[in-house]
Amino acid sequence: MISTWGRAAGRALRGQPAPVTYGLIALCCLIFVLGPASGLNPAYGRGEALLAAQRVYFARWGVVPAEMFSGAPRAALTPATALFVHGSWVHLLGNILFLYVFGAMTEERMGHLQFALFYGGCGYLALLGYAAAHAQSTQTLVGASGSISAVLGAFLFLFPGARVTSLFPFLFFLPLRFPAWVVLPFWATLQWIAAGRAAQGPGVAYLAHVVGFALGFLYAWVRRPVLVARP
Repeated sequence: MISTWGRAAGRALRGQPAPVTYGLIALCCLIFVLGPASGLNPAYGRGEALLAAQRVYFARWGVVPAEMFSGAPRAALTPATALFVHGSWVHLLGNILFLYVFGAMTEERMGHLQFALFYGGCGYLALLGYAAAHAQSTQTLVGASGSISAVLGAFLFLFPGARVTSLFPFLFFLPLRFPAWVVLPFWATLQWIAAGRAAQGPGVAYLAHVVGFALGFLYAWVRRPVLVARP
């Protein structure tokens, strides 16, 4: 599955207030455009100079598992900064699409402040869990996938019957509509399988996706009496 769209996005398009969701999207886009990964900022140069600037940039703001538990205060902050850094246009656009589709309704149900704390806290813990599992790795990890996976997990618990249009590569990218309780567990299962196959070393942070999804679902389950009671 490479993309999802559905009633969740339709509700967001009708003007439901979601300032945190849209603010996060805008912030991630702004940071990406101004940083070296976009290739749009001439201050970072071109060619080898640009590649060198990208390596330094990711090492400074991303999570390096081998440094995470060194006791350095800067390393402890990187799971928070890494949430707003993306490695490529595809990485950025994929994340903001999922956040746009599923974030607005989740924020509306949780409330703005709770959603902001939920997004940041789950994202931090997801990256921390990934770093703990790959504690010897020196490969840098960036991106908001852990937070967005948490949003998907919470959305599944809060809106299991919401219809989602999905594109599946093995079905020739035909747009098919399924309820969230079908699409999102299927997505989470794919991440779990991919995380198991990535045991030789980190690449795409599938494990962070799994951890974030589980945290989001558990958070919504624990907070169910409050969240379900909200209008």
